[in-house]
Amino acid sequence: MDFPERFSKLPEYAFPRLRALLDGHEPGQQPLALSIGEPRHPMPDFLAGVLAGAVGGFGQYPANDGTPDLLQAISDWIGRRYGVRVGTERIMALNGSREGLFNTVLALCPESRKGRRPVVLMPNPFYQVYAVAALAAGAEPVYVAADAASGHLPDYAALPSEVLERTALAFLCSPANPQGAVASHEYWHSLLALAEHHGFRIIADECYSEIWRNAPPTGILQAAAKAGTDPERVISINSLSKRSNLPGLRSGFVAAGPEAMRRIRQLRAYAGAPLPEPLQAVAAACWRDEQHVSASLALYQRKYALADRILGTVPGYAGPQAGFFLWLPVPDGEAAALALWKAEGIRVLPGAYLGRDTGAGNPGAGYVRIAMVAAEDELEDGLRRLRACLYD
Repeated sequence: MDFPERFSKLPEYAFPRLRALLDGHEPGQQPLALSIGEPRHPMPDFLAGVLAGAVGGFGQYPANDGTPDLLQAISDWIGRRYGVRVGTERIMALNGSREGLFNTVLALCPESRKGRRPVVLMPNPFYQVYAVAALAAGAEPVYVAADAASGHLPDYAALPSEVLERTALAFLCSPANPQGAVASHEYWHSLLALAEHHGFRIIADECYSEIWRNAPPTGILQAAAKAGTDPERVISINSLSKRSNLPGLRSGFVAAGPEAMRRIRQLRAYAGAPLPEPLQAVAAACWRDEQHVSASLALYQRKYALADRILGTVPGYAGPQAGFFLWLPVPDGEAAALALWKAEGIRVLPGAYLGRDTGAGNPGAGYVRIAMVAAEDELEDGLRRLRACLYD
């Protein structure tokens, strides 16, 4: 029986690889999971009431692109957060951001670029859906190192002109998963100019935008408005998973230019899975409320201070600018993850599982990723034991 070959070179997904690495060994202590980015801060306290009031909506098919109320709530949030007006006609509700990241590539990547196979650029390491989306669209994924030398953001401008001329789409995650780096106004401005010059679109994965150390990160919609960039050039994707501690709600949005949005909505009409309307009502309430977001942010900012205090003298340690991951340098990520599990029962993710091997190596190989999602006392204990195991 024949199967498609385009996915054959993809390594196994990160978490099955982690299970294969660790699960044959007994944990040294009571397990503490710091490997997956599943927020554990309190959910909004109004959630149950909103859901109960909208429960009758389960008896009908949901609005495919998003209810008018949800789309307006998202539009209003974009205006408050970034000072940019994006009308509801340029927004679509998502069943989780991963749907948007994948399907936006399918909807917008052409079959060819100047008569050749199109390229989709992505940072390395990166969120794994970027690569499989590119392959599903028939494009060539090009992995661009986002390492310490580049400030943990990809230097797309340094690519050969032959690659840039074939580029149809470029992913940028800011705040970055896993490194916590943030694209500045200047970085966005340069990338937008590069996209204009070579005629490609930018897909901004901004799911960690509301978790930050010192200042709210600049967003692509904000930067594009300031630069006067063609709205068709930029796509912003965000969600409530991290902002509102609701990974199980599976609610996000994509914002794009009018023609790009027409194509994204057209694909959703055939192949999408819209969010049930009671959940859309919950999502609208969450986008309108900032109190729960501020409370969660304060907890994360305490965790930054905690990590700095415990790990600040570790050679190469750099606390994240944003997001909730620590990207810790180690001689070998797999060996460190296995040692932590066997000695301390602490589960972390080898950085290489988030990267791709290239001619220059895998830029994640010398790191482990730690999700600061546990309660403060658990996290403090875990980081102290981690330091003692790996560094002292």
